[in-house]
Amino acid sequence: MKAKETIEKNQSTEELIKNAARRVFTKKGYAATRTRDIAEESGFNLALINYYFRSKEKLFDIIMLEHIQTFVYSIMGIVNDRNTTLQEKLQILISHYIDMLIENPNLPMFVLNEVNADPQKLVDKLGIDKSIQEMPYMLIQWKEMAAKTKMPAFNPVHMLMNIVSLTIFPFIGSPMIRNRTGIDVAAFNILMEERKKLIPIWIKAIMMSGHAEE
Repeated sequence: MKAKETIEKNQSTEELIKNAARRVFTKKGYAATRTRDIAEESGFNLALINYYFRSKEKLFDIIMLEHIQTFVYSIMGIVNDRNTTLQEKLQILISHYIDMLIENPNLPMFVLNEVNADPQKLVDKLGIDKSIQEMPYMLIQWKEMAAKTKMPAFNPVHMLMNIVSLTIFPFIGSPMIRNRTGIDVAAFNILMEERKKLIPIWIKAIMMSGHAEE
C-alpha cells in the first residue's frame, strides 16, 4: 500500500486523472463511460477533470491516441528496419508485442472495440499517420525472399495476420482460456513467454507450406 501511495504522490493530478480514465474506458468503453465515473475512479471532482481536459471526449482522444501509439506506432521501427532480416524481425516483433501485452493485457480488446466502432472516424479524428497504412518493409522482404527461393506464393498480408493472431488473440481470449484450463495469470504469462520462441517457428512453417488458390 505504501508503495502505491508513493507512486501516486509522484504523479501529477493530470496523470492520475488519465490513469483513472484509462481504467474506466478500458472496462466500459467510450459510450458507456460518464465523466462522473472517471471522477469517482480518480477521487477528483468533475470541475477539476473539466479544468484539465475540458470534456470526456478530449480526455478519451488523448488516451486513445496513446494506446494507438503503444499498440501500432511502437512496432513501425521494427517492421521497417532495413538492417534486420525477416526472421530477426519476426522474433523482435513477437517478443515486443508479448512483453507489451503482459504489461497491458486489456489493451488489445480496448483498441479493437474502439477501432471497430468507426475506424475511419478514429483515423481522421486522431490524425493517425497514413504511413502506417502502407506496406511494411517486412512484407516487402517476404515477397523478395519468396521470389528468390520459389516459396509457395500467397498474399503476404496473410503472414501479418497470422503474426497478429498468434500473438494477440491469446490475450483477448485470456479470461476464457484461463477459466477453461484452470491456470492463473502467472501461468498464462509463462505460456506467452514460451510463445516468443514458438511463434517464429510456426510462422516460418506456414510460410514454407502455404499455397495460393488456383
